[in-house]
Amino acid sequence: MALYAAAAAVLAGVESRQGSIKGLVYASSFQNVKQLYALVCETQRYSAVLDSVISSAGLLRAEKKLRPHLAKVLVYELLLGRGFRGGGGRWKPLLNRHQARLKAELARLKVRRGVSRNEDLLEVGCGPGAASQVPRFVRVNTLKTCSDDAIDYFKRQGFSYQGRASSLEDLRALKGKCFLLDPLLPELLVFPAQTDLHEHPLYQAGHLILQDKASCLPAMLLAPPPGSHVIDACAAPGNKTSHLAALLKNQGKIFAFDLDAKRLASMATLLARAGVSCCQLAEEDFLAVSPSDQRYRQVQYILLDPSCSGSGFQQRALCHALTFPSLQRLVYSTCSLCQEENEDVVQEALQQSSGTFRLAPVIPSWPHRGLNTFPGAEHCLRASPETTLTGGFFIAVLERVEVPSSVSQTEVSAPELRSSPSPALKKKRRRRNAAAAPSMLLCTKQEGN
Repeated sequence: MALYAAAAAVLAGVESRQGSIKGLVYASSFQNVKQLYALVCETQRYSAVLDSVISSAGLLRAEKKLRPHLAKVLVYELLLGRGFRGGGGRWKPLLNRHQARLKAELARLKVRRGVSRNEDLLEVGCGPGAASQVPRFVRVNTLKTCSDDAIDYFKRQGFSYQGRASSLEDLRALKGKCFLLDPLLPELLVFPAQTDLHEHPLYQAGHLILQDKASCLPAMLLAPPPGSHVIDACAAPGNKTSHLAALLKNQGKIFAFDLDAKRLASMATLLARAGVSCCQLAEEDFLAVSPSDQRYRQVQYILLDPSCSGSGFQQRALCHALTFPSLQRLVYSTCSLCQEENEDVVQEALQQSSGTFRLAPVIPSWPHRGLNTFPGAEHCLRASPETTLTGGFFIAVLERVEVPSSVSQTEVSAPELRSSPSPALKKKRRRRNAAAAPSMLLCTKQEGN
């Protein structure tokens, strides 16, 4: 009970501008500050969703003594959080009385927004304001088709293709049946915010992936070349994994880990529909995966997109990932906007790596950078509906400062991602790649219908 009351007090303080989340959490008398911080951050992240559900269900009208901030925390825990496992106090039976109505309103909200997952409500928004203006981003699955063919298909359906966008203003101006090609990602189509493609035949056949632009950036920035061995440390629900497979052209190997068996089962279905054939799924805690295991000795790329927990998992997971001996490049991303789960985690991991890794400068044209909390933090990326017309996101790209002598490395060039190698180094790599080509692990490409 004390946890929920403390979280409600912090939320009230933040909204009345009494201080930051971090300051108010540490100023509270609640002992487990990490647990409190996680609950406040997640409740605030889903604030608009919770307001809509609580209002539609008439919860505050029915329970006059329940204050709005406490109601928001309790409904988050009931519908989106831990479900009052081992707690809840006197509020648990009160919320249970309204559980059916609250769940029904959440389901109706998903239907109205044309989404199936809780996380998708964050991407398209659920009310007036910037979040509701986020366009519908659609990634073309290059394992099954190409952008030109997808564009032609939509044009035959009566959509009007406007070419490649040149600015955010182009995206804001989208309406009706007009659509654009994203200015940064060559396989990303952009439609007006309320466009519903869940019943579209290309989506149902796995040719299209409904994925927010910010969620597409981690795989793009990791940029593993075909033939690479990659770890997706917290893989479910699988959109980023399918994006990695597309970048690999199904050539190489993806080791995908997640602890939730149900989410993994859904992910397996998603990957099969997307034509992914180079991925090994494992119901396993990434922290329990040994970097010395011979299966992962060739892993040079890791995508780490942990859920927000406040338990220190992100910090431990990032530091653990940096111990893989052949690792060259890692992308750390979250859908949180809280400094403690973003810049602070990256800063601590870099300090613990003792100079072995550094932040890579990426996408210099990106308008929203990391908070200026330590030297180099400007190399991190942030995203939000207001500044980038996407869902909220944080991304940091870490790269090894020196290549370990025990492993032959293959570097790739990608626009705005890394500097070009010298002509002599290019020549050396061509000779090395030609010699290694016969032994490269290839996975069979699955064609779509």
